Amino acid sequence: MTLRASQLDFEPADALAALCKAAGDPLRLNVLRALTNDSFGVLELAQIFAIGQSGMSHHLKVLAQAGLVATRREGNAIFYRRALAQMETVGGTLHGALLQEVDRLALPLEVRERIAQVHQQRAAASQDFFARSAERFQAQQDLIAGLPQYRDSVLALLDSLDFPAGARALEIGPGDGSFLPELARRFSAVTALDNSPAMLELARLRCERDGLTNVQLQLADALLDDYPSADCVVLNMVLHHFAAPAQALQTLAGRVNIGGSLLITELCSHNQSWARDTCGDLWLGFEQDDLAHWALAAGLTQGESLYVGLRNGFQIQVRHFQRTPSLPYVAERPSLARTIDR
Repeated sequence: MTLRASQLDFEPADALAALCKAAGDPLRLNVLRALTNDSFGVLELAQIFAIGQSGMSHHLKVLAQAGLVATRREGNAIFYRRALAQMETVGGTLHGALLQEVDRLALPLEVRERIAQVHQQRAAASQDFFARSAERFQAQQDLIAGLPQYRDSVLALLDSLDFPAGARALEIGPGDGSFLPELARRFSAVTALDNSPAMLELARLRCERDGLTNVQLQLADALLDDYPSADCVVLNMVLHHFAAPAQALQTLAGRVNIGGSLLITELCSHNQSWARDTCGDLWLGFEQDDLAHWALAAGLTQGESLYVGLRNGFQIQVRHFQRTPSLPYVAERPSLARTIDR
């Protein structure tokens, strides 16, 4: 009996064919390049590549069917990012090689400019929120996770690192300055950096009230302006306000002295979309693996992690990453993780 081609089981080849089809279009390759360290909604990608929404949706569907992009829902919006290659699956090796080649591409200048415009739009929305909401800052933070809910966990991790005498700290986005007294007690000098004059004024009042003479306040953009590096860089509930968190992590890693530490307190991924309007959040938390992947790409090694469960349904991740001298990469060491229920 002779079998027709349609009767044969071509499922493994179908997966390879979908991958090859997705890679066979220069626009789709450039979309993958744009998603290297970022995630965008379909409207943002349509703006970046100057095509209609329906056309971009078609290209994203082809990429998704090939397993080259993954989606994440942020409230009512869906964001696309690159999917990691699964080497053990059919097409995994080809997927990984394709992404390596894509990363060699230089995006056209006009595309890079439109990506910058999208980032500026996100950043402007965040900065405008804090300019309008400084007086309600603490009440808004308490709706999700105020400092008292994770302070002890951050301090436990901080104290376990045993910084030498004379070490310096840098806090990005200190809010109303509530964590600055803790840093001032543990470090010889502390810099508090914020791009919001209103928020920095709240931090100044805190420093005056608590007599924090070793804290310097600086009005600056953490990604664009110049400021001193430090032995310990702290971001408490700040990363979800950055327009491009992976790129922000890349920049901030460079502000950590060799041998120093980056401490990040962040929400785990959640679906409470009201946090955008009420608290000015650009991102609804982050997957734990995403932070580890971004930190590794920024040249950091992963240390201990703490996870704090909150009664209001949110979970906080307290993460430690270290900047070590450059060494040949062998394998990512698993992190130590502890969970604390509140």
